[in-house]
Amino acid sequence: MQKKGLWGYSRLLLLAIFIAPFSAGTAFAVTSTSNTYQVSETQFNSGSSVQQCSAQFCAKASIGDITANTNSAASGGTAAFAPITDSDPRLEVIVEPGVSNLGVLSAETTATKTTIVRIRNYLGSGYTLQIVGTPPKFAGHTLATPSTPTASTPGTEQFAINVADNSTPNVGATPAQVPSNVITFGQGESGYDTPNLFKYSSEGVIARGTATTGRTDYTISIIVNISNATPAGHYEGEYEAVVVPAF
Repeated sequence: MQKKGLWGYSRLLLLAIFIAPFSAGTAFAVTSTSNTYQVSETQFNSGSSVQQCSAQFCAKASIGDITANTNSAASGGTAAFAPITDSDPRLEVIVEPGVSNLGVLSAETTATKTTIVRIRNYLGSGYTLQIVGTPPKFAGHTLATPSTPTASTPGTEQFAINVADNSTPNVGATPAQVPSNVITFGQGESGYDTPNLFKYSSEGVIARGTATTGRTDYTISIIVNISNATPAGHYEGEYEAVVVPAF
């Protein structure tokens, strides 16, 4: 018997960073793979969805679907969680997609961006949330990423994220359970859950859910710092949210 909705994948955002003087760059999309999964087909536009299957599991990935009851919105449409009408397990993901232009960066200040990933688990065993993508790059230079939790330091090259409520810089929020009167089971992973400390590793687990049923909204905070030695150019990075079920 084919099981439905046991893993999820969605495009998170395209981040464009300008370090003056700059020249135009090109973004490339590739098939997403790791040691444990592969997405062979994706489709993004108003009302888009596609069935994606492996030998054991299937998922219906969608983004920007038009619906009357909305949970997330973009310029191309809106998306909402589907009604639960049967006993099949589900793992559903909604992200705030889109392009972010951080403008011209300065070594004196930190540039920031937030995006929300909403995850609903129904009759499952929990899940992990990963962010996949290389740090922003231009020509032969890639922005440095701290591999351990590190404070944001203007003037030091840094590209990093967390899922916490930060004060320096003032950005982000703690994972929120929906509805709010339910005990939160979704939480940030160690290394990404401490306020004012950031790190980044592609395919690293940034959050996880541990209960069979529930919804958590994660606010992912991105920080970008440059140094006076960072080469000028148009830096770009493309990122995806990957949600993997626990068994």
